[in-house]
Amino acid sequence: MTTNPYSPPTARVADRQELEEAPAIWNPNAAANWSLVFSPALGAFLHMLNWQALGEPGKAASAKGWFIASLVMLGAYLVFGLVLSEGATQGVGLAYLLAWYFSAGREQARYVKDKFGRTYPRRGWAKPLLIGVLAIFGYVVLAFIVGVFLGLAKQV
Repeated sequence: MTTNPYSPPTARVADRQELEEAPAIWNPNAAANWSLVFSPALGAFLHMLNWQALGEPGKAASAKGWFIASLVMLGAYLVFGLVLSEGATQGVGLAYLLAWYFSAGREQARYVKDKFGRTYPRRGWAKPLLIGVLAIFGYVVLAFIVGVFLGLAKQV
């Protein structure tokens, strides 16, 4: 066996990770950014699906908890809207968004960057964004119905 004297030197690197096939996932940073528009519920749900695809069931369970908490918060916003001012309600929403991002959302972006870099298969955004738009529409309809019933209840 002959070696090429002009080839670059090779070295064994002990901490080098073996490259593994990356699953198709939604960009975690984009999911967090879309949470600004559609609430942390969308980001937490997409992160949950990403963690499942990445083979991290414990982290997927944590993201599922954030998703459920986000749905509860959406219900609470209806109540806050009746009790608090609009600015206070928005402040609570922003505080919750920041809490989700800094305690859970940012972790996935770091994990994906460290494990796969920028080269991993990405899932499309059409379906999640359509679901987000429909969910917002449903939420507005629900808020309208709650407002009408509360208005009728005050008249009685």
